[in-house]
Amino acid sequence: MKFQRFFFFFLFSLLIAVSCNQPQKERRLPDQQELRKTLEETNKILLESEKQEIMDFIARYGWDMQETGSGLWYQVYHQGRGERASTGKIALINYSISLLTGDRIYSSETEGAKEFRVGRGGVELGLEEGILLLKEGDKARFIMPSHLAHGVPGDGVKIPARATIVYDVELIELK
Repeated sequence: MKFQRFFFFFLFSLLIAVSCNQPQKERRLPDQQELRKTLEETNKILLESEKQEIMDFIARYGWDMQETGSGLWYQVYHQGRGERASTGKIALINYSISLLTGDRIYSSETEGAKEFRVGRGGVELGLEEGILLLKEGDKARFIMPSHLAHGVPGDGVKIPARATIVYDVELIELK
């Protein structure tokens, strides 16, 4: 029994000594071009998937929408008679924001009308782009893919990560 303990202790000590004397393997960092290519391919797949979800959503509701070059989908369903929106103007809007699931997450009914200077940021990129398509009195629907809404992180409150959002907007006034 004593011999077995000694033998196991000796064997264990030998293994530790040998492993400590082994040269460490050099860690290879991923090639930056490989990493970039992988990320670009992944983003392309995610964008295509999100676009298909949007197109399925539009088809489900039978909406006649157009897509801009950035990926914003829009439909003006009520024509106003006022001035056309332009950069630098202050836009006052009534709005309702929903997810593609149909869950309504924000609206001017509970949050109050939204006011912002067009072209100065502070709102979703898709809203900035969409407002420039409208004139006072217009009512429109915007579907914003995540890169035009709140992106990868969401808004940290009600809009989840990588969420597509649907804006229903009425451009009340331009100042």
